[in-house]
Amino acid sequence: MQEKRANDFYWSETTHPHNQRRKEILEKYPEVKKLFGPDIRLAIITVFLVAFQMFSAAYLVKQMNVWIFILYTYFIGATVTHALFLAIHEITHNLAFKKQTSNNWLAMFANIPIIFPYAMSFKVYHTMHHRSQGVDGIDVDIPGYKEARIFKGGIGKFIWAFTQILFYAFRPMMIYRIKIGKWQIINIIFQVIAMAIFIPLFGWWEGILYLLLSDFIAGSIHPLAGHFIAEHYIFKEGQETYSYYGPLNKLAFNVGYHNEHHDFPSVPFSRLPKVKKTAPEYYDNLFTHKSWTMVIMRFITSPVYTLFSRVKRKETVLD
Repeated sequence: MQEKRANDFYWSETTHPHNQRRKEILEKYPEVKKLFGPDIRLAIITVFLVAFQMFSAAYLVKQMNVWIFILYTYFIGATVTHALFLAIHEITHNLAFKKQTSNNWLAMFANIPIIFPYAMSFKVYHTMHHRSQGVDGIDVDIPGYKEARIFKGGIGKFIWAFTQILFYAFRPMMIYRIKIGKWQIINIIFQVIAMAIFIPLFGWWEGILYLLLSDFIAGSIHPLAGHFIAEHYIFKEGQETYSYYGPLNKLAFNVGYHNEHHDFPSVPFSRLPKVKKTAPEYYDNLFTHKSWTMVIMRFITSPVYTLFSRVKRKETVLD
């Protein structure tokens, strides 16, 4: 049951749907378990993306005039950076290697072109998002009250969508501040060393500016950034998580298969379509998005959708 009040979130008295659906699917289709486990292609693609982005920052962008630089950064740089965001998301679930330590090092390597050392903190927060989806004060994927009240109306939502990467970066510290552990410290040291090597070799100006702009645009008004809104904002009452099966999944590690991902976070990106194919009756009747770009446009322009269009629940709700 979900209750919606004015200027407030949808409040649910039940747990999120993914644990129950996972249980039902595994009982009916136990062969889904064969899809669990790492896929080494995740590591190979990640290495390629990092190499491409660093080569672009070190060499390619220095050959461009200002307009080519801007276009390249929006269409290529931000797309690659967003793919790295999602590579880190996959690696967070230990889907590149069997050992967690190996996955952690790969995540930090993927973090290099993003400049800011966030991979290991993201791992903690994203695990909380899966285990406590929608739980008030724990799931930091949901906007805070002040955030939702300030950024309202078309202009407010546009400003929020344009700068949403900043909210994803700073909101967690405002809602639930985690303790800095060993891997967060290693992440910081690793990134400082990487930047100490990168900056003298390639210079401060074009390379760093390119990487910074790629970060910002990747989490702004960019087609791939549509998945941030598409995944859990309420577009059909009674449904909490939404999938997208369009072509942009090829650039986004199949993150569009988001119901499938939350049902089976141990299944890597390459096998998520097989989950849907194996158990179609559990997914074919759910509302899905046809376009991430249209999701952004609808969210900004329609008064029906606000930052309060998210499901929250109390921590005491049990499975």
